[in-house]
Amino acid sequence: MNYLWTEGVHPATHKKLEGEISTEVCVIGGGMAGILCAARLTECGIDNILVEAKEIGRGITKGTTAVLTAQHDLPYVELAKKYDEERAKQYLNANLEAVEKFRKSAEKIDCDMETCPSVMYSLTGEDNLREEAEFVNSLGFPAVYTSNPKLPFAVADAVIYPDMAQFHPLKFLNAAAKNLNIYSNTFVNKIDGKTAFTDDGRINANKYIIATHFPFINQHGMFFMKQYQKCSYVIAYKNAPQIHCTANMRGGFYFRNYKDLLLIGGGDHRTGKKGGGYEAVEEFALSHFQGAKEAYRWSSQDCMTLDNIPYIGIYSKSLPDVYVATGFNHWGMTTSMAAADILCDMVQGKSNPYSKAFAPDRSVMHPQLFCNLGATVADFVIPTTKRCSHLGCALRYNKAEHSWDCPCHGSRFDENGSLIDNPAMRNANV
Repeated sequence: MNYLWTEGVHPATHKKLEGEISTEVCVIGGGMAGILCAARLTECGIDNILVEAKEIGRGITKGTTAVLTAQHDLPYVELAKKYDEERAKQYLNANLEAVEKFRKSAEKIDCDMETCPSVMYSLTGEDNLREEAEFVNSLGFPAVYTSNPKLPFAVADAVIYPDMAQFHPLKFLNAAAKNLNIYSNTFVNKIDGKTAFTDDGRINANKYIIATHFPFINQHGMFFMKQYQKCSYVIAYKNAPQIHCTANMRGGFYFRNYKDLLLIGGGDHRTGKKGGGYEAVEEFALSHFQGAKEAYRWSSQDCMTLDNIPYIGIYSKSLPDVYVATGFNHWGMTTSMAAADILCDMVQGKSNPYSKAFAPDRSVMHPQLFCNLGATVADFVIPTTKRCSHLGCALRYNKAEHSWDCPCHGSRFDENGSLIDNPAMRNANV
């Protein structure tokens, strides 16, 4: 894999934590969510440190397509039916405010921020997009329904959100991380009470924010039941049309431009299972954009929740001083900013107008729960010595990326068993 965003952008260096340290709030995880949480706490004058197992921004954040939008895979009509109109409005406004806060921050950061429309398109015209646009308008946002979104391939209809954005995530993250109290190459093994333990030290904190993509405390919160991971594949092409918007189809292909490149993503599948992969993206590009030449390719993982809404708030009732930001589905950049605001208010004991919409303790009674449990049971009983170090599920070899992947919860290991992605906390025996 060769990642577009790491080209010429080097991570800031931070020392490793050795010995013992005390702080008011410890943020665990140095991706976009963790950095924004630490930055927001610092702005509010709250003593904090951030610890990252590797280097900041070198986890899931480097694989994002870096789209900033309130237009997500879950249509607001469906969200209102599942919960209520107020929940839909909270979700919309939280993400709209997040886009604006990114845009405001980018006035002082050279991160290639561009304002552009966001487009959700349908190939069949049977996705009720007119109804979606009308409902979003009733919530106070000027979404536009159209049968001609001016994409360089045929679609039936679309909903357009004006004034959304896209940017360079690592340029933004590195700038946002300046002057924060960060320790890199500091892997947290466990939290016991108010103390977190690392390989070479310990942290005493009154409160913790876990922003590690997939939460690592299995005994609480039941996140290994409430979400699973999905792989998605991106290829950046030269000599391809410029799409001056961000476009996506539910369960299909998504697009954005960056300078002279067209980024095409898709081929999604549950981690460890078979799916379209890079081949699906290549086939689409070949059939629609002849002459396009590949410049970069990479894959990334998304944590998918039971109801397509992130989990942001108290980790569990038994851990009232531990907070979590996870399950961002396909929209981690925008939701990271929303999470930072919500959690910064919560650790100060302040109310936040959007916290209810994202609260992790909401009902788990959704069909996806039984799919998750079924997948775990099925893979747990497969007779093989190659097991995930998380909860013992059977690993599957990923030929495209030469990795061992866990279909239960999405942990990934290299060919030698070294840990690539959590929730596993240690290497695997492969």
